[in-house]
Amino acid sequence: MSDVDPLSLDLATLSWLAGSAANELLLSTIQKGGHPRLRISHGYVFQMLISGPKTIGTLAEQLGVTQQAASKVVGELTRYGYLTSVICEDDRRLRQVGLSKLGNEAVETARSARTELEGRLLSSLDSHTMASARRALACLLDAAGGLEAARRRRVRYPKLE
Repeated sequence: MSDVDPLSLDLATLSWLAGSAANELLLSTIQKGGHPRLRISHGYVFQMLISGPKTIGTLAEQLGVTQQAASKVVGELTRYGYLTSVICEDDRRLRQVGLSKLGNEAVETARSARTELEGRLLSSLDSHTMASARRALACLLDAAGGLEAARRRRVRYPKLE
């Protein structure tokens, strides 16, 4: 079996491989940065809650999962201390979940890890090449139908099967 030249791969495959490797590196950095229980799937929940607390139903809808699945991950993240539950001001029968202090710290740890990775890239690429890469990946995201979801922080759990 011969080696594959990454430059010979189509952009979709190369971006998936690069994204997967980057996710693994970033998750490892986040875990070593004081958040050992976090998983990549938790990041989807965090992104939905950055703008503020949401009900389980809203979270489930935005993630594209059942309320049972959303409740399960919310319960897990609450037990770990990353989420808090509050009574909804508009309807006191409902509860909303939001990021706790630890949840916000995890978001900051993730942002720092991504900034560090970008810095490593900039040490081997000039800013023009980075801008071109960003444009190419944004065009790929648009062509694949994911641009609006990314813009609105509505990226759903991936359907890999």
